Amino acid sequence: MRLGVIYKKEINSSIENLWKLISSPGYLNLVHPFCKKNYPIVWEENNHKDVLIYLNGLRYEREFTNWKKYSGYSLIIGDSVNKKSKVDWMIESKNNLTSLTITVYPYLYENLPKLFYKPIFFIIIKPMLKKYLKSVLFGIEWYILNDKPVKKNMFGKHLWFSKFWFYKFLY
Repeated sequence: MRLGVIYKKEINSSIENLWKLISSPGYLNLVHPFCKKNYPIVWEENNHKDVLIYLNGLRYEREFTNWKKYSGYSLIIGDSVNKKSKVDWMIESKNNLTSLTITVYPYLYENLPKLFYKPIFFIIIKPMLKKYLKSVLFGIEWYILNDKPVKKNMFGKHLWFSKFWFYKFLY
């Protein structure tokens, strides 16, 4: 049972410009405040895979599974050993307003009994992922409005993805 975390933001952009950005190889280098490096493994018409390395050194591969021009895509993300999370990126336009919605279905703790999983999800996972998604979407908006890459941790640090001094004791 995977519960999803959703964050939606109106972006002052045309669908075409937003799509051009989020469908470009390596675009996370420009918009993602917790991205140390993003590079494609394969970036062809019907085959898209890339690597995202977070500021704390965590390395995830993203494999795009459903690519729809000007509408969005789905992907699975994770390391090479553990289960992967599913993520949907969806572009919508209504009344000349363009919005981008990211939904994450995390694998974290999904095998726990419901009695434990739901409280952990609602108390820890959902708030942490909402903060993360908010920062990513604000980064996309920042880049579109200013034509400048976001700075590292621009919208605040994140416990899961930023680099903290105590990480050297964890690894």
